[in-house]
Amino acid sequence: MPNDKVKIIECPRDAWQGLTEIIPTEAKVEYLTGLLKLGFRHIDAVSFVSPKHVPQMADSEDVMRRLTHVFPPGEPPEIIGIVVNAQGLDRALSTPGVTTIGYPYSISAYFRRANANMSRDESRALVEKLQKETSTAGRGLVVYISMAFGNPYEEPWGAEIVEDALVWLKSIGVRTVSLADTVGTATPDAVAELFSGVRAAADGIELGVHLHSRPEGAAEKVLAAYEAGCRRFDGALTGLGGCPFAGDALIGNIPTEAVIATLAARGVATGIDTRSLAIACAMTGKIRETYAHAPDESPSN
Repeated sequence: MPNDKVKIIECPRDAWQGLTEIIPTEAKVEYLTGLLKLGFRHIDAVSFVSPKHVPQMADSEDVMRRLTHVFPPGEPPEIIGIVVNAQGLDRALSTPGVTTIGYPYSISAYFRRANANMSRDESRALVEKLQKETSTAGRGLVVYISMAFGNPYEEPWGAEIVEDALVWLKSIGVRTVSLADTVGTATPDAVAELFSGVRAAADGIELGVHLHSRPEGAAEKVLAAYEAGCRRFDGALTGLGGCPFAGDALIGNIPTEAVIATLAARGVATGIDTRSLAIACAMTGKIRETYAHAPDESPSN
């Protein structure tokens, strides 16, 4: 039986942020508290971005203020807060309970400009600031390489571009990186090929994947990443959260239950038992039924 430890990052922030129905703060706190009680210890929970652009996340500070009062005893959970600029970083660092800052670093010029209105130099300067200030503050940093598996804009792409980004990130001290299939079009072979191809450049980095997929293709992508050496997986329970760039309404976040089932079939423990997973899926189903009325459930990675 494999004894390699895997890390499951649950991503309700990604699942929620594109919903047009605003989830009340109390409901968010209740849901996140439920995840913690069920054994989830790595949660992408909040973001510190403009409420004008992402109204769903306007209450992130309030959510965290309430959530920290119900943290389970023992080692505090990892709570990831996404930022896209220096103002967001200041907010995140001022918010108790946010242990890790997340930043989507796009290797697509078009997506970078559309998503953050930055040049590559500006984005790199921000990552350097994030690395320095999170280190000083004793917080973690995870950088998502957006469009890591290609882009729909007919821009240059290749494993060498991803590798260049990894080499640079490693050189400035970043030690956690997730390869994001932002458009949800990577095949299992592409996942395996890219992850295997850049592993050497990522030596010393905890390298993970943030994948999107049609439901029937999720398990194959997870298995391809695992067999290529990935031990860090982002997921969203029930696959909540779509991909507006993929042109396919069935493409969404990889369901966490698919990640866990796929790894369990290989004898890999994830720390989430069958009963807890079923309860978590039921909780997510209620969120979906109540607030997910619109098709534009959009991730930013």
